[in-house]
Amino acid sequence: MDNCYYRRSRRGVRDTVGMEYVSRVPRPPLDGLIDDLYYLEGASPYARLMLPPAPSALLIVNLGAPFLIRSGTGTGLETAKYADGCVVTMPTQAWEFGYPLRTRSVGVHFKPWGLAPFLPMPAAELCDRPVTVAQVWGPPAVAELRDRLTAADGPQAMLTLLEKELRRRLREAAGLRLVRHTSSIIAATRGTVAIGDLNVTAGVSSTHLAQRFKELIGITPKRLARTLRFASTVFAINPAEQIDWADLAGRAGYFDQAHFGHEFRAFTGLTPTQYLEVRRRFLREHPGHVLDSWPLPAD
Repeated sequence: MDNCYYRRSRRGVRDTVGMEYVSRVPRPPLDGLIDDLYYLEGASPYARLMLPPAPSALLIVNLGAPFLIRSGTGTGLETAKYADGCVVTMPTQAWEFGYPLRTRSVGVHFKPWGLAPFLPMPAAELCDRPVTVAQVWGPPAVAELRDRLTAADGPQAMLTLLEKELRRRLREAAGLRLVRHTSSIIAATRGTVAIGDLNVTAGVSSTHLAQRFKELIGITPKRLARTLRFASTVFAINPAEQIDWADLAGRAGYFDQAHFGHEFRAFTGLTPTQYLEVRRRFLREHPGHVLDSWPLPAD
């Protein structure tokens, strides 16, 4: 299943109107932690994009003008400016990304557990609270990294440099093998596994398993399963076709269509029909765009 925010069904270089996207999978051992490294440059199709929660963490090193992120829960929504980039653990709520007129960055789409070895704090501390890269790695180190990336000879050289930096920063994370193994079981069932069986399979208590998940991913196994099921269901939608929502909900393992609709609103703030309308708007206005599979226009 494709876990990242941006479409990666066709890896490599993608040129679309106004935007270039270059993507590649890193070498071992980083490939066990990371879905892909990417370079993104150009004019966004929309000034603001809404991103539903995805089973992925994200790191962006910004090389252009600052961007805005609006995130939080309930009445605690806040908008903040990010100049050097951002670090986002697995979100539980939709969040909004505001692009400058022209953007340029390199980034990492992590597997759910993949960000933990690069964090100096528990992932739970960052849940729905994006931070700057400098808050994680320190201002001097990030300034030096951005200078080296800016001076690099093209996107592929940038990605090589970023990969080397990640390899240098890779550290052991207690409990990572347990969380990775259990998360893989959840992913293999697309989130439909009985959560109560996971700790038995892993040979630990449910409390211990939940604690490790929150430390390394930022959320509980149950929340990861919900996110995986929702994301896999949404990625199965072809907006160019008529959708039988009841059939889609049943095949995804939801109790009924009402349950599916409730999850949809919880993850996106939209009904399934509204979501489909927004997706179709994106495809109609920007067919084949690099960002057309997950982010939604918010303006």
